[in-house]
Amino acid sequence: MTTTTIRNGIDVEQLLATIEAAGDDAAVGTFTFRASSSWEEGTRNRGRIHGFRHAGQEDDTRGDPFELVGDEPPVLLGDNHGPNAVELVLQALGFCYAVGYVANAAAKGIEVTRMEYDVEGDLDARSFLGLDGPRPGFTEIRVTGRVSSPDATPEELEELCAYVQETSPVRDIIANPVPVTTSLEVV
Repeated sequence: MTTTTIRNGIDVEQLLATIEAAGDDAAVGTFTFRASSSWEEGTRNRGRIHGFRHAGQEDDTRGDPFELVGDEPPVLLGDNHGPNAVELVLQALGFCYAVGYVANAAAKGIEVTRMEYDVEGDLDARSFLGLDGPRPGFTEIRVTGRVSSPDATPEELEELCAYVQETSPVRDIIANPVPVTTSLEVV
């Protein structure tokens, strides 16, 4: 009988096998993720996230698409039907840090009993509104994490936090220029 080690909700053997497979074949580490958005009314949009490509193959493990509603607060002409796009970016960073932290902790044999992130960012909307002002994106993002572990030292937990920041895809996307190509089909 095979025993599976689950740590922090992560199958450690599967995680280590995935890491080894990506080390043996770079294609295993390649993904193309997709999202779509449809305007509904006012500032409200509906987003759908469904399939993605992994190692050159379409993934079919998701039955129905994930649906998100994005909107703006009333001060930005919305009706608060959902978070706005920049709030979703902040949430994506928190999600990415948490996944990276607990998975890497599991691989290192560290049990995590609490993992939380608060993420906030400063933004000046004047450029977005067509006025003179600084660039339209965040001017600073601040993240505060809280972690508890019964078997790791504070130094080990802080080292892991630094490693997670260095390897976070979302942090990298935010912190480094990424080419964005936009096209428009007039239908």
